[in-house]
Amino acid sequence: MNTATYTRSAAAARDTALVPGDVILDEFVEARGPWSAVVKAGDVLTIVDLEGNQAVDCLLYGAGDTAVRYSAAATIAAQQSIVLTTGSVLRAETGAPLMTVVADEVGVHDTIGGACSQESNTLRYGQHTREQHACVENFLIEGSRWGLGKRDLVSNINWFMNVPVDPDGALGIVDGLSAPGKRVALKAEVDTLVLVSNCPQVNNPCNGFNPTPVRMIVTRPEAAK
Repeated sequence: MNTATYTRSAAAARDTALVPGDVILDEFVEARGPWSAVVKAGDVLTIVDLEGNQAVDCLLYGAGDTAVRYSAAATIAAQQSIVLTTGSVLRAETGAPLMTVVADEVGVHDTIGGACSQESNTLRYGQHTREQHACVENFLIEGSRWGLGKRDLVSNINWFMNVPVDPDGALGIVDGLSAPGKRVALKAEVDTLVLVSNCPQVNNPCNGFNPTPVRMIVTRPEAAK
């Protein structure tokens, strides 16, 4: 889809954001593309699944110290749940909060499915997929802008991705629960560097086999000014 077809007025961004406030940033992430920004403490990032069924892989780092980074293990242990939704606190290894999910129109977001890579594509889907662009490559490309490298990659969040776990512990990647225009909103508890890979995967149904653009809107609520 040509992202130029989307309206980008400030009014449209305010109407689209899940938490009202002044629009600080409004950007589209092309299908398969990377994105990053620092979200200041108190600001709210709304991620918009424009066409539905698009997985958005995400990493979080302390903006002032990137050694402080999102921990799936600490987040899961603190909330006693492997899925994210409204009220979930995204925590660093120390347990310190980085961001909080303050609004969610989908209800289930994944913490355990990981990020696709050229290596995992090859292992799962065959040698013919080796040259396909993947989320790890997006993270490395975008992370390099902030001085991050492969050793800085950790377990990621998969917004909008549906990864059910069977009673025997087996997990699958299945059709998403999202739909066109569905949103999730994250409030920064500290200045947070957000890295995103708008997932390029076409070998499983996490994107409906058709990667599409997403929209990233940062608002500053009245109380955060």
